[in-house]
Amino acid sequence: MTPEHRPAALGVSIVAGLLFVALAAWLVPWDPVPGGDLTPADPAAYFGAEHLARAETFTTWSRVWSWSSLAVSLLVACWFGFTRRGRAVVARVQRGPWWLQVVLAVAFLDLVGRLVTLPFGIRQRLHLREYGLSVQSWDGYAADLVTGELLDIVVTSLALLAVMACARRWRRAWPVIAAGVAATLVMLGSFVYPIVVEPLFSSFTTLPDGALRDGVLALAEEEGVDVDEVLVNDASQRTTTLNAYVSGFGGTRRVVLYDTLVEELPQDQALTVVAHELAHARHDDVLVGSVLGASGAAFGVGLLGLVLGGRRRATRLGDPACVPVVLALVALATFLSSPVQNTISRHIELRADVDALRATDDPETFVDMQVQLMTRSLADPTPWAPSQLWFGSHPTGWTRIALAQRLAQEE
Repeated sequence: MTPEHRPAALGVSIVAGLLFVALAAWLVPWDPVPGGDLTPADPAAYFGAEHLARAETFTTWSRVWSWSSLAVSLLVACWFGFTRRGRAVVARVQRGPWWLQVVLAVAFLDLVGRLVTLPFGIRQRLHLREYGLSVQSWDGYAADLVTGELLDIVVTSLALLAVMACARRWRRAWPVIAAGVAATLVMLGSFVYPIVVEPLFSSFTTLPDGALRDGVLALAEEEGVDVDEVLVNDASQRTTTLNAYVSGFGGTRRVVLYDTLVEELPQDQALTVVAHELAHARHDDVLVGSVLGASGAAFGVGLLGLVLGGRRRATRLGDPACVPVVLALVALATFLSSPVQNTISRHIELRADVDALRATDDPETFVDMQVQLMTRSLADPTPWAPSQLWFGSHPTGWTRIALAQRLAQEE
C-alpha cells in the first residue's frame, strides 16, 4: 500500500526542484568571465621547481588524509543506517520520550563518526604544522573540536526534531510543512551565523583607523556597498594563511579580514582582497546562497518523503528508530550534491574577481596578491580536474591569474 504522504512528497520534490533550477538560472552568474572559458596560467611562470614540488607533496597528502576521513565517515554512516546490526546498536542508546531518543541517537552517531575520523584529523593537523600552515596549540585544537561537535549535535538534533515533529503531527501533508520548516531553518541559520556561531571559534575587533581602513571605505563607496564596520579575525592564533570573507545578510552582514592579511599583506594587495569581498556584499551573494540552500533543503525533504514511509520502524520518519537511516541519507546526499554546490560557488567567486579587478583597475596587483595567497597556502600546482569539480568551492589561483591577464589585455 502506498503511504499516504507520498503524493505530497512527490509534489514537494517537483516544485522545490524546479524552484531551485529557476533560482539558479536567475541568480547565478553562469557566464561571469568576459570572453568565455579561461586557460589556467602556467605555475612555472610564477614559482620555482623546488616550491612547486613542495606544494605538490603537501596537497597530495592533504587529499589523502581528508579523502580517507570522508570515505570512513560515509562508510560508518551507511553501516549504522542501512544494516540491521548498525541500527540495533543505535537502538541500545535510545531511552525516554521520542524527542530524547532522537537527541541521544544523533549524539551517539555524531560522536562515533568523530571518533573514527579523529586519527585522520590529527594526522592532517600534524601535516599542516609540519608545513607551517597551522600554529594552533593542541589545547586550542581540542577546544575547537569539542565546540564544533556540540554545535553539530545541537543543530542536527533541532533540524531532525522539527521535521519529525511535522511527520508525527500531519500524516498526509507533513512533507509540505516540513519543507517549509527546513527552508526557514536554513535562512535563519545563515542570518544568525555571524553573531551566534563565529564568536564560538574566533575573536573579532574593528579594523583600526588608518590608511587601510580609509582605503576600504573608499572602495565600498565606489562599489556602492554600505559598510558600517570591517572586522578583523584573530586567525593568527590558528593559521599562517591569508583570507577574508563575507558572512550573514541584512542586519548581520559583516566583512571580515584575517589579521594575518591585515598585518602581512601589502596594502594594495589587501585592498584587492577587500574589493573581492565587497563585490560579494554588493551582489548579496550570501543571501543568494541561502535562498538556493533553502530551496535545496525543501527538495531534500521531498525526496526523504519519497524514500521513507514503509511499514518498518526504520523507514517511518516519525519513529526515532529512523534516525540512523535519515542521517545516512543526508550524508550521501551532501556528498553527491557537492559538485552542484561548488560549481555554483566557483561562478559566484569568478564574478567577484571580475568586479574586484574593475574596481581596483590594477590587474598586476591582483596577480601579485594571488601569488602571495598561493605561496602561503601551498596551492596545488596541478589540481586534479575531478577533485576541483567535486570539492573546489573557489577557482584555482591559476585560473584567477588567467582572468587578470585577460582583463589586462582587453584594457
